[in-house]
Amino acid sequence: MLSRSRCFSGTFGRSFAALAKRNNVLGQRAVSGLPVCTRIVYKNHHTRDARPWICVPHMRFFRTSVCHNEVVTVNTPAFAESVTEGDVRWEKAVGDAVAEDEVVCEIETDKTSVQVPSPASGVIEALLVPDGGRVEGGMPLFKLRKGAGLAKASDAPPPKAESPASAPPAPAAPVSIPSVMPPVPPVSGQAIDAKPVSAVKPSTVPPTPAAPPTTTGARSENRVKMNRMRQRIGQRLKEAQNTCAMLTTFNEVDMSNIHEMRKIHKDAFLKKHNIKLGFMSAFVKAAAYALTEQPAVNAVIDDATKEIVYRDYVDISVAVATPKGLVVPVIRNVETMNFADIEKSINMLGEKARKNELAVEDMDGGTFTISNGGVFGSMFGTPIINPPQSAILGMHGIFDRPVAVSGKVEIRPMMYVALTYDHRLIDGREAVTFLRKIKAVVEDPRVLLLDM
Repeated sequence: MLSRSRCFSGTFGRSFAALAKRNNVLGQRAVSGLPVCTRIVYKNHHTRDARPWICVPHMRFFRTSVCHNEVVTVNTPAFAESVTEGDVRWEKAVGDAVAEDEVVCEIETDKTSVQVPSPASGVIEALLVPDGGRVEGGMPLFKLRKGAGLAKASDAPPPKAESPASAPPAPAAPVSIPSVMPPVPPVSGQAIDAKPVSAVKPSTVPPTPAAPPTTTGARSENRVKMNRMRQRIGQRLKEAQNTCAMLTTFNEVDMSNIHEMRKIHKDAFLKKHNIKLGFMSAFVKAAAYALTEQPAVNAVIDDATKEIVYRDYVDISVAVATPKGLVVPVIRNVETMNFADIEKSINMLGEKARKNELAVEDMDGGTFTISNGGVFGSMFGTPIINPPQSAILGMHGIFDRPVAVSGKVEIRPMMYVALTYDHRLIDGREAVTFLRKIKAVVEDPRVLLLDM
């Protein structure tokens, strides 16, 4: 025990002496390229001579990197005030690589479709909502692993070099031509028992029945879930039938003058406004003029308060057919527009509808609706009111028909127009006067200039 204590004491003393010596003795090692400075060591409060000492600066190295395998959760975007939920339609599946801003899914609401893009490049880690599932604003949609797709692409082996073209096939061995004729089989010496044709009796084996004819064409059925937009359209149309006392009045419009005006001015109109002159702008402008003359057609009934709301502005909804259903974007303040402004607005809204880029704000409101079934060749029809509006104008195809003009029969391009209105608010006199005003303006646009 005493020897172990002495060993420990000796070892501890030698370690302490070495530590003190290292603290008091100057370094003598010289390094090329480093500055030489002076260090003074104090021992027992006595100053020692200064000796050169190597001053090695202390450096820290920082390393920054981007976390490529970070998994983020993408939530459902916020909807408009009038939309609370929607159905998800997935464009991508689990494991698919997506680029930044690439559409991952589409949310169909009652009024429009909202596309959800990827916030960054990566790979779809998980889909948190099934296809066709219902979501609300802020709910988690899917998980994305950032940068995973790029890493996989960089780790992929380079494409192998194309193998050299295969050697041409060796020529076939020449076929030997026989030089000796083959032997002729011997003929039997017995006479052949021949029978006359009349003695041959028909076979008694019954003929094989023909196969039944196969049915051409498949008689199958395919069930597809109705999208939310079409469900909402059907619901609103049925509500209009159950709520409004709908009545339809008809008239016909002679399109000769508007045809002639378009034929004369279409090139100059296109050159100045960079858009074609169509017939829709004439009817929209005529409807705006007639709505200011007949404010009851531009009004609406508030069923909650049992009041009639009259509007001092004219916002006309234009029905546009899309693959997902009928949408009605709104042209606002039409009473202040000219033909060029109306044509530009219609073209812009129609392009957004075909690209599925219409927002809810583009379809909110509207005091009157125009539906043009003539683009599909419709000749006659009765449109249904777009609630909460009180009337809708239906345009139809332009067809040459014989009409009486100044006691003579002439062939003129004619169009039937129909006005469906809510008879609870609009009387027959206002409805017929409104439709006749549209007829007058379209047949002779000079009525607008004369304010007649």
